Amino acid sequence: MRILVTGGAGFIGSHVAEIYLRAGHEVWIVDDLSTGKPTNVPSDAHFVQADITDAAVRRLLIDERIEVVNHHAAQMDVRRSVADPLFDARVNILGLLNILEGVRQAQCQRVIFASSGGTVYGEQNAFPATEDHTTRPISPYGVSKLAGERYLYFYQREHGIPSLSLRYANVYGPRQDPHGEAGVVAIFTQRLLAGETITINGDGQQTRDYVFVDDVAQANLAALTADYSGAINIGTGLETTVNTLAEHLQRITGSRDQAYYGAAKPGEQRRSVLSWSRAAGTLNWKPLVSLADGLEKTVASLRTSV
Repeated sequence: MRILVTGGAGFIGSHVAEIYLRAGHEVWIVDDLSTGKPTNVPSDAHFVQADITDAAVRRLLIDERIEVVNHHAAQMDVRRSVADPLFDARVNILGLLNILEGVRQAQCQRVIFASSGGTVYGEQNAFPATEDHTTRPISPYGVSKLAGERYLYFYQREHGIPSLSLRYANVYGPRQDPHGEAGVVAIFTQRLLAGETITINGDGQQTRDYVFVDDVAQANLAALTADYSGAINIGTGLETTVNTLAEHLQRITGSRDQAYYGAAKPGEQRRSVLSWSRAAGTLNWKPLVSLADGLEKTVASLRTSV
């Protein structure tokens, strides 16, 4: 297949591009490099530096006869979305619409959309959350991801374009940048390897579902041929407290420093965990990498860059 991966110079997108290339597909990457890195771009991919809101991206889809779009480019910082919802909407909503118009004009066969199970559900009332859980996002970022899913539904009904929205849990692994909008695994690891104290917001009993990036890439590979359209959770179904995560990383890095407990973040979700039963049935997918093994691999990767 001829596949375009937007955001393919980023953390998750680059792993997705790699697995597509290994499977024998031809891959184009569009990334504006605002957060992505040129070193993440696989050498066998065709790279185009562009903003996803540019008309040039629509022309690329047509000119290169792209068959599948995997859309990972996004504004991912929840705190920035709260501070600047207009910017968040420009990238995450208008950027997606620009891509979808290109998909329609190029008559692409499928869209795979990176959504967010950690934010579209909001505060959960069932654990783990299935895809039928009420969606009530509490940040503009979560709102924009949910809006993206709704636009995909419209384009499927109106234009017959099949789509999958992969609702990720908290993805971690090699290449995650410990700066900017990075996840807590990368942030903690970077600080511990540098001999610095980590800060836990609140009491540390808040939970998250941590899924390894290689497992996420496998889900994106399976999504190429899945006979399903709609939302699919990609998580482990396991809750881990921030305190437990910190203890794992302190052990792996050999740090003996005690964590500092700061003020709780206003509006932070208390618990988040996703059911992967639909992914098992529709993608023949399941999480394979345990948290312990995934953290070992992540620390080993980040250790070389400190």
